[in-house]
This record gives sequence, C-alpha cells and structure tokens, in this order.
Amino acid sequence: MLMIAVIAFVAVLSFMDHAGIFGYRGDDRSQYEGRVATITYAADGDTIDIDLPDGKRPVTRIRLWGVDCPEIAHEEGEEDAYFGREATDFVRNKIVGQKVRLVFDPNRRPRDKFGRLLAYAYLVDSGEMLNELLIRRGFGYADRRFEHVYKHRFVQLDKKAMKALAGLWAEVTPEQMPAWRQRMDARKAR
Repeated sequence: MLMIAVIAFVAVLSFMDHAGIFGYRGDDRSQYEGRVATITYAADGDTIDIDLPDGKRPVTRIRLWGVDCPEIAHEEGEEDAYFGREATDFVRNKIVGQKVRLVFDPNRRPRDKFGRLLAYAYLVDSGEMLNELLIRRGFGYADRRFEHVYKHRFVQLDKKAMKALAGLWAEVTPEQMPAWRQRMDARKAR
C-alpha cells in the first residue's frame, strides 16, 4: 500500500512539473511549433509577446528570428536608435492584436540566452511572415550574424528594400546602422 502511495505521489509531482508549476517548460518545439496565438505586446520592432503561457509567465516572449530592428530606449537616459521608434510603432499599431502561427528554424535551438523563443511568425490573416514583412518594408535589417534557413531570402529582401529606399533606408547613414552591420560592411570594403 505504501508503494502505491509513493508511485501516485511521484506521478502527481511529475504531472505538476510538466504542467509548468515548478517552472518546467517542456519541449519548446512540441509546445509551440505550429501554434496560433495572438500578439499582445511589442517590446520593440522584433520582440513580441503572445498570449500563450511560458512556465509561470502568462505570456511568451518571441524574438523574431533573422531580423534586427533598430532598438528603442528602455531606460531613462538612453536614446532610440535611428528608426527604432518607427519600427516599434509599426508593430504596436498595425500588428499587435493579430494572430500568428509560430515556426522554428529546424537547425537552431528554440531559445536565446535571454529565454526568448526564436521564431518565424506567420500572420494568420495574410499568411505573410512578419519577419520578412519588417525587412521588406525597411523596419529592420536582415540579421546576417547567424545562420538560419531563410538567411539568403532575408538578405535578398534587405537588398531590395535598400534599393527601393524603403523605411529606414530612405535616410539611414552608416553611423546609424547597428554595430554588427557596420563591422560587416567595413570588412567587405577592405
């Protein structure tokens, strides 16, 4: 009888752990891949929250993979990067409230060092990938620092946006670009 009680107790603890009560997230791919959720908040142009719980948090933070939007100031005394406010306002005013379907890069871990999910987010109504939309409209850069399945496609969109002077490309100077982009451009110029 004691053995049955111990087994039942362990089973209940295991269930509670996998339900996230103790902070266990489970396998991110099986928990989020292909799921549809509503965007509830945009921290900036490339970082959003969706209405699916993440452990003890009521929302899940998503870092849109492969796109780098200019930063906005999050602390007093900081300044927004060039076009950071425009990118953030676009997502907050046009995208928040929409439903997205999440897809992960098959060759990457689904989380970054900050615990955010790294995902491609497809807008359910249009079928368009939000990551691509931000690059195409000039609200962000194709992030060339990391390999991913859409890197070549994103770089091509980046070049087209630059040529069309879309969004930030209309007036950005090399000094206003992210440091990683400045370093890459300087290496290419040598």
